Amino acid sequence: MNYRKALAAAASVAAVASLAACGVKDDATTVSTTDAITIGTTDKVTSVDPAGSYDNGSYAVQIQIFPFLYAQDYDTSELSADIAADEGTWSEDGTEFTVKLKEGLKFANGNDLTASDVKFSYDRIKTINDENGPSSLLANIESVEVVDDTTVVFKDSVPFDVTLKQVMSSPAGPIVDEDVFDADAITDADTIVSGGGFAGPYTLASFKMNETASYEKNDAYQGLTPAQNDAVQVKYFADSSNLKMAVEQSQIDVAYRSLTPTDIEDLSGNDNVNVVTGPGGEERLLVFNMKLQPFGESQADADADKARAVRQAVANLIDRDELSEKVYKGTYTPLYSYIPDGLAGHEDTLKDSYGDGEGGPSLDKAQAVLEAAGITTPVELKLQYNGDHYGSSSADEYAAIKTQLEEGGLFTVDLQQTEWTQYNKDRVVTDESDGSYPLYQLGWFPDYSDPDNYLSPFFRDGNFVNNGYSNAEINDLIVQQAGESDENVREELLKQIQVLETEDLSTIPLLQGAQTAVTGTNIDGVVLDASFRFRYASVTKS
Repeated sequence: MNYRKALAAAASVAAVASLAACGVKDDATTVSTTDAITIGTTDKVTSVDPAGSYDNGSYAVQIQIFPFLYAQDYDTSELSADIAADEGTWSEDGTEFTVKLKEGLKFANGNDLTASDVKFSYDRIKTINDENGPSSLLANIESVEVVDDTTVVFKDSVPFDVTLKQVMSSPAGPIVDEDVFDADAITDADTIVSGGGFAGPYTLASFKMNETASYEKNDAYQGLTPAQNDAVQVKYFADSSNLKMAVEQSQIDVAYRSLTPTDIEDLSGNDNVNVVTGPGGEERLLVFNMKLQPFGESQADADADKARAVRQAVANLIDRDELSEKVYKGTYTPLYSYIPDGLAGHEDTLKDSYGDGEGGPSLDKAQAVLEAAGITTPVELKLQYNGDHYGSSSADEYAAIKTQLEEGGLFTVDLQQTEWTQYNKDRVVTDESDGSYPLYQLGWFPDYSDPDNYLSPFFRDGNFVNNGYSNAEINDLIVQQAGESDENVREELLKQIQVLETEDLSTIPLLQGAQTAVTGTNIDGVVLDASFRFRYASVTKS
């Protein structure tokens, strides 16, 4: 601990002493649950520590309790200063970005929040490099240097990096207290709660993993979105049917993630609740494990050409319209691009290259690509999906995909599902493991509203998907587009990346969706904003 931090810690002994063990504050400090906004969700939390998670459920906790240098305003994709004092400045050569912090920032435990905490927060994510963490987002950041207590400099490998401030607003961007968090290991939830190192809109008063979370307004917060309510209680539900019942019966004020399309359709006709929708950006996709898929790199019959042919045959058999209409009742729409509709660079390369050329499947093309590669059919596919994180409709979605892939006898599909916290560990390829699933479901909830966020986490070396995929040409193009300030040139680079990836098919995008929440009629201020996140700070109850 440095000298400044030692003084701050000594000054805040009384504040820390009021925090009880086991991740729960002294009950005398909590707000009555009858006054709190109560939110229900089926999303699961992997870790409260930003270094140990890169999933929607975990980030839903982190954005409420940790500050960022920059964040998105409600109802806009524009970034504004959160705890930064200005918009930041680039050096003349574009390799250094300087950020000034607001004066007098403090964590809820009384510790000063300074540039030292900013450097610590970014450094530890890269040092820990957790397989389920967001370190891949920091690939362009070479180092973070402290100039003084309110000045920090980011050294970037991509001159004038157009994605840098977006990354600062992402799951890699929460600022944590260096006196509470471990520098080189994941910090557990109990330590985080009892340490009180919160400088976001709320403090986390108590937390029981995937059961309950209790938030209290943080009066010391100096950022972009101060809380308009005093407290929030979150209840984690095992399935969407119980979540629906809870909001119908006013046991909760807000239901957010994940109600089924049938539930939403039914609740839309209920005068006792309101259905709130917001911008999309969410994707549902198939991921190939490049080690374990048929003819994959670690298989006895490994053959790169045959492995690619299998992926291309799968792409030829997918019927997105069926998934959209029959399973999701139009709440998700077909996606034929790696960059979703509405963002720069969107190009329907998958529609042009696979199936019947108009978005439908083609058994003939699937059969032809397998025959050309000399592959004997049927090919055995092990396909894994998850129902508690991606919603119970996943069962119908993947039953339909199984039927589509088995059309014409080209594939036999062994369909299985696993609970999310285990699933998220088993799917990844590491230096020690080839993972467990040859072909599996993945959903994507973007970190920021930029096309790069649909490319770097999937295809750049060291990516989040961790499916064993690497393509040097695509990697270099992703780096190049991140530093391209000419919008037209950048858009052409984005399209070029998608053309190459359409040939490789390490993932297959399926669907693009919108956000939906259901609230009681006495609830206002639920904003599902252009950052694709639900922040509790704006919610009020009458």
